Amino acid sequence: MRSRRQFLNSAAVGSAALAAGAIWSPRAAEADAATSTPLTAQTPDVGFCHDMTAHHVQALVMCERILGRGTGDAVQAAAAEVLRNQAIEVGMMRAWLADWGQPTTEPETAMGWMGMNDGAGLPLAAMPGLATDDELRGLSLAEGMEQGQQWLTLMRAHHVGGVTMAEAAIELASYEKVRRLARIQAEVQTFEIGQYDQLLATEYL
Repeated sequence: MRSRRQFLNSAAVGSAALAAGAIWSPRAAEADAATSTPLTAQTPDVGFCHDMTAHHVQALVMCERILGRGTGDAVQAAAAEVLRNQAIEVGMMRAWLADWGQPTTEPETAMGWMGMNDGAGLPLAAMPGLATDDELRGLSLAEGMEQGQQWLTLMRAHHVGGVTMAEAAIELASYEKVRRLARIQAEVQTFEIGQYDQLLATEYL
């Protein structure tokens, strides 16, 4: 079985290579070239990139609030991995949105592309997995292992919401590069959820 670092490093390399086009195959290029659906805010590819970018941005905020603090080595390493991987993916998804002529600002509503609320979507703050302002404030004020426990709990819920979106994009997106990124995200975040569960059941009881 691969170690956590081996798994995450390979996923990060995959994300970086995808961003650079290094794993772009002729078959994938043909599939994307054949995509004729006009890209709008409700198109799954666009909607997913908007929503997952906003989701990732909050994860980066949570990581920044605990890095360098005394949460224990395991949580520090986990936060550094999330910060690195998701920062790469935010840049990638924003670049795609710009290429498609779409805004890169946060949307007012989310998940309409998934059919949520009959396509009307949800307010952005209501996206599954997002921490509330009070939870973020509590995370900032906590100290030591308590802060580590709070980060693990919030990031676990955050990842569960992220995996739900990624799995929907795997099924609904038209572009192979979007589906491929969504598969990487679903695999990595599912793996990390398992790691967080182990820490919450042992060191961070």
